Amino acid sequence: MYDRSRLLKHLTTHKIADTELQVVSDLGSEVISFIGIEKEVLERYTRNPRWQNGVITLFVLQDLEPLIRQLSQVASAPPGGIGALGYRPIVNIYDLRNPYSCRIFVNQEAMKRETYWDDYEAIKALLAHEHAHPLAECATTQSSRSLRVELSSNGATALFGDSNRWRSKMDGLLGVLVDKLCLYAPREILANDVTIQSGFTDALLYLDKQNVIKAGEGIQSKGILRQKLQEEVERTSLTALGADLLVTIAEMKGYLDLALETAPFHRQHRTAEAGELEELLLEKVIPYLEPEVGRAYERLRDGYIRLPTDASPEELAPAVESLLDVLATALRDKGCELAYEIVVVPK
Repeated sequence: MYDRSRLLKHLTTHKIADTELQVVSDLGSEVISFIGIEKEVLERYTRNPRWQNGVITLFVLQDLEPLIRQLSQVASAPPGGIGALGYRPIVNIYDLRNPYSCRIFVNQEAMKRETYWDDYEAIKALLAHEHAHPLAECATTQSSRSLRVELSSNGATALFGDSNRWRSKMDGLLGVLVDKLCLYAPREILANDVTIQSGFTDALLYLDKQNVIKAGEGIQSKGILRQKLQEEVERTSLTALGADLLVTIAEMKGYLDLALETAPFHRQHRTAEAGELEELLLEKVIPYLEPEVGRAYERLRDGYIRLPTDASPEELAPAVESLLDVLATALRDKGCELAYEIVVVPK
């Protein structure tokens, strides 16, 4: 899984209780502090009765290009495709047949871009969340892998004319949005549940607050996006209504995933932490979103809070449908009718 054409600078093995940690890196001494945080996270997890012995390989790399090349032929891909892994700070790759022998990939380039690289508490939260994924495996996470959503949109001709470019842009954004907020959501939420249950509440809250602050700063780019799209309206077949819809979809893609972070605190009855995080959201983010997007955030959060852990694919489908309806309602207000069909994929 590692591209040996790169210069390997670090290879060590550590023992944490009955868990073996192997560390592989193309970085120098910078990796040492990372190993210390990883060992601290593992020491806490190994005290969890649900934890099973296994071999964990921690890859701390300049970027994830070696992983992207290795996974480019796989059938299952994260929201945004395999290439989207290049923007992920940390990712856990594991086999469902033996999830406790996993590979954690740390992307230094993305960590620095997100200002996590030198932030001890943020790193601890990110590692704790990734290690929570195998522990969060349950009927619902398995069922989420058995569902597929087929999308179609009505009204696109009126919004985009005959421009395949803009319709394709919209379809691509909607596909990523649905994958992340509807199909992958159970896995992220239940992993955050386990992260909180395992004693990483403070670290996770810290990370989420930092991300809310960054989200608030990012909203400033909304005006830049509108200006660029207005220039496209003047030069191309993009209509003003189409441009407005694209701004709304970009907001939904950029900010609705915050509901994945707030819902687990509610689910775990961490009222104080949930209140603190949502107070920050109400100050930094929600007032500056389109009204439709703000309402969609609240409805998604409430839907996530109700997600069961023991759902079959047929039982999970209505919950996913209700999440899709939240997105469809926000888009309908902008003149786009989102039609969808949930398909249960045979095993």
